[in-house]
Amino acid sequence: MSFEPREYLRHILVETEFLIEYSQGLTFDRFDADETLRRAFVRSLEVIGEAVKKLPMGFRAQHPEVEWRLIARMRDRLIHGYFGVDYQLVWDVVQEKVPELQRHVRCLLGLPA
Repeated sequence: MSFEPREYLRHILVETEFLIEYSQGLTFDRFDADETLRRAFVRSLEVIGEAVKKLPMGFRAQHPEVEWRLIARMRDRLIHGYFGVDYQLVWDVVQEKVPELQRHVRCLLGLPA
């Protein structure tokens, strides 16, 4: 099944909303102690990365302000390195990169940032 870029962007937006909502008021120690939450965060980042990989190269090239390659590489790292997930890195990405990604995606979808 092939979607238009907007559909992939919506998938990314849903996952960023989840990550931001569930990380609010959370410390790394609480996150790290909750296996269910750790797995959910990893899964959301995998979905984001997969959606990014499905975006046409031309679309990604038109929007270099988004770190598409890094997002896709993060997905690959999580998928293929599942025995050694660095949860500190997952946490840092959720705290530092996901809000920025969400702003970019909202802008690309024509939504208020």
